[in-house]
Amino acid sequence: MMSFKKIGPYIREVDIRNADSKVTLLRGVSTRKVLIESVANMTNVSLHNYKIAEVGQFVYVADTSRRGEKIAIALNDEETCIVSSIYTVFETDEKHLLPEYLFIWFNRAEFDRYARFNSWGSARETFNWDDLCNVEIPIPDIDEQRKYVALYKGLLTNQKVYENSLEDLQLICDTYIEDLIKKEPLKRLGKYIELNETRNRDLKFGVDDVRGVSNTKRFMPTKANNTGRDLEKFYMISPGEFVYNSRTTRMGDKIGLGYNNTSETFLTSWNNTAFRVKRDALDILNPAYLYLFFYRSEFDRYTRFNSWGSSTELFTWADMCDVKLPIPSIEKQEAIVTIYHTLETRKRINEQLKESIKPLCPVLMKGVVEGMEMQTIES
Repeated sequence: MMSFKKIGPYIREVDIRNADSKVTLLRGVSTRKVLIESVANMTNVSLHNYKIAEVGQFVYVADTSRRGEKIAIALNDEETCIVSSIYTVFETDEKHLLPEYLFIWFNRAEFDRYARFNSWGSARETFNWDDLCNVEIPIPDIDEQRKYVALYKGLLTNQKVYENSLEDLQLICDTYIEDLIKKEPLKRLGKYIELNETRNRDLKFGVDDVRGVSNTKRFMPTKANNTGRDLEKFYMISPGEFVYNSRTTRMGDKIGLGYNNTSETFLTSWNNTAFRVKRDALDILNPAYLYLFFYRSEFDRYTRFNSWGSSTELFTWADMCDVKLPIPSIEKQEAIVTIYHTLETRKRINEQLKESIKPLCPVLMKGVVEGMEMQTIES
C-alpha cells in the first residue's frame, strides 16, 4: 500500500522581518487561498516588524475561528510582499517537495475540513505550526510532482490570459469617461436624479430580500440581523435604481454604493439613501452610464474629500446632487454601457473558470494516490 508522509520534514518556517522597511507591498491572506490587498489602515504605522514573504513561500493564519469553516493559507506566486507579524511564513524543501504541488493539496475543501477538525482552543481555535507539520500527504518523486504541477499551472495560465483581457475592457470604460470629463461640459447631477422613498408598506418583500451595499459598488446580502425589524420602513429598490451609504468613514476611503442592474426588487435599510434617475430624464441620462461614473476610483476620492463631520463623516444627499459629470448624447452613453455589459459578462465567465479549476485539485490528488498505489503493486 502507498504510504502518506508528514510534511514536517519537508517544510521550514521563515521569519525574516522588514527591518529596513524597504518592502512596502502589504498583503493579507484570505480563505479563498490567495493573497489579497490589505484593508488595514497603515497611516503612521511602521513596517519594520512585518514579515517578508518571497515568491514561492506560503503564508497562513493559524486562527481558524470565524472563517466560514476554512483556513486562510496562500502561496505567494506574484512578488515579494510583507505580511502581518502574526501570520506564519514558510517554505518547502524544493528538492523533495514542490511548493505548487503542496498548494494543490492545501487548495481542497478536504484540507479545510481537516484543518478545522484539528484546530484547538477555547475562545479562539488555532491550527498551529505543529498541527501543520503533522499533515500527511502523498509525496511522489519530484518529476511526478512536476507533471501534476504543469497540468494545474496550464489550467491557471489559460484562466489568467482570459482575466488579463478584462483589464483592457476596464481600461476602455475608465478612460472613456475620463476623456468625456475633459471634453464635455459638466452638468450638476441634482437636475437629473431624485430620492426614492418608496417603502415596503404592504410587506410584499421579506427578510431574504434585504440588501446592503459594499464599497466595491455592489449590492450584497445584509450582515445585519433583521429578524423582528419593521420591514415596512425599508426602501424598495426597483431595477435601475441606486442606493448609497452616506457614511464614508471606516470604508477604506471608498463610498458604499449599489446599482440594481437585475430584474428583481430589493429592500434596503432606511439608514441608506435610495435614489433614481428621474423618469423624465431617462432619455438624457442612462442609469447604467451613471453607475459607470460612480464606479471609478476618482469618484471614491471625490466623495471622501467632500465628506464632512466630526466622529462620522457624511457625503450627504445635497453633496450627491452637487456632483458634476459629463452627459454626452444618449447614443454615446449606450455605447460605453454596451462595453461595460460585455465586461461584466466576461467577469462572470472568469469567476466560473476559477471555480471550475479549484475542484480539480482533489481530482489531481486522487490521480497521485492511484498512480503511487499502482507503482507499489507493480513493484
